[in-house]
Amino acid sequence: MKKMLMATTAAVFVATGAYAQDVKLGIIFGFTGPIESLTGPMASGAEMAITEVSESGLLLDGMTASGMRVDSGCIDNGLAVSNAERLIADGVAGIVGADCSGVTGAVLQNVAIPNGMVMISPSATSPGLTTMEDNGLFFRTSPSDAREGEVMAEILQERGVESIALTYTNNDYGKGLADAIESSFKALGGEVTIVAAHEDGKADYSAEVGALASAGGDLLVVAGYLDQGGAGVIRAALDAGAWEQFGLPGGMIGDNLPATIGPDLNGSYGQIAGSEGPGIEAFSAMAEEGGFDGTSPYTPESYDAAALLLLAMQAAGSTDPAVYKDSILDVANAPGEQIFPGELAKALELIAAGTDIDYVGASAVELIGPGESAGSYRMIEVKDGVNETVGFK
Repeated sequence: MKKMLMATTAAVFVATGAYAQDVKLGIIFGFTGPIESLTGPMASGAEMAITEVSESGLLLDGMTASGMRVDSGCIDNGLAVSNAERLIADGVAGIVGADCSGVTGAVLQNVAIPNGMVMISPSATSPGLTTMEDNGLFFRTSPSDAREGEVMAEILQERGVESIALTYTNNDYGKGLADAIESSFKALGGEVTIVAAHEDGKADYSAEVGALASAGGDLLVVAGYLDQGGAGVIRAALDAGAWEQFGLPGGMIGDNLPATIGPDLNGSYGQIAGSEGPGIEAFSAMAEEGGFDGTSPYTPESYDAAALLLLAMQAAGSTDPAVYKDSILDVANAPGEQIFPGELAKALELIAAGTDIDYVGASAVELIGPGESAGSYRMIEVKDGVNETVGFK
C-alpha cells in the first residue's frame, strides 16, 4: 500500500531549512527543429498544470510554482545539454522533457544523472531509454516505441497490408521505432521489403525514394519527423508516383503534415499515443479555454508530466529530487482516489491529509516497470486534409 508520510518527510526541512517560496520546473522541448509545430501546445500543457498547482496555494505549505522554457532542438544534443545545464544553474527542482529520444538520452546521461535531477518526458519513446541506467531519475508519460511497433503492425494487418517498405530518420528514435515495426509486422506474417534510413534537412529525397520504390511494398511506412525529412520523403514519393498512401507513426502525426502535403495525403493513416475518457475530455475543454489545442500530440502527456512532478513533491514533503523521485510511482498508480485534469488542488489536499491518490490525468496515466507509461494509442486517418481519430488501441 502506498505511504504518504508527510509528517515524517517534513523533518527533512527541519534539518535543511524552510521551504523555498517558488519551485521551478524546467521545460525542455524542441521549439526549433523537426517537431517545432508540436512543442508550443506541449509547453502550454505543462504550464497549465504548473499554474493550476501554483494558484491553489496548497503545494508544500503555500509554495508557488513556475516553469522555465528552453530549447532542445529535438535532434541537437549539444544545444539540449547546454540548455539543460542552464536549467540546473537556474535552480530547477525537476524537468519536464526532453522531447525527442536522442536529446533525452543525452540530457539524462550528461546532466540529469550527474546532478541527481528528475526528468519526466512526455514524448521520448525510444525503447533504448527503457534499459538505460538512470538511477531512478527518468520517467515518461508516453509509451515506448516497442509497444507502438506492435500497434502499428496490428493496424496494418487489419487494413489488409501484406508488405511494406520502411524508412526511418537516422537517429535513436527512428532506428528503435523501425526495428519495432519491422519485427512486429514480420511476427504477424507481413513482409518488409526494405528498411532504409533517411537524413533530415535534405532538399531532395528522390534517391531514397528510388531505392524504396525498387523494393516495392503495398505501403510506405515513414518513421520520421513531420516537419523535416519525413515530409520530404512523402512529397518525393508522391512526385514519383511510387505510393499514394503512407503509414504514419507518431513522429509524423500533427496538423502540419496534411497542411504541408495537401490533399494527396488523404487516406494515409497511423497512430500516436492518446487515450479516451473523462481525463482527455476535461483537459481538452481546459486547453480550449486556455487558448491552445489540448488534443495536439503529446500535449496531454506534457500536462501529466508536470503534474506528476509536483504531486510527487507534495507526497514526499520535499522539492529535493533525491527524495521525491521515490513518490512518483506512488501518486501515478492505484490504489487511491482517482485524479483528473482540473483536480490538482484536490489531489494536493488529499495527499496532505495522508490519503492515497491514483493520478489518471489527461492521458490515463499508468506507470509500469522502470517508470514508463503502459500507454494507449489513438488511431489516425487523414480525411479531407485533417487528422481524424478513428479508434483507439
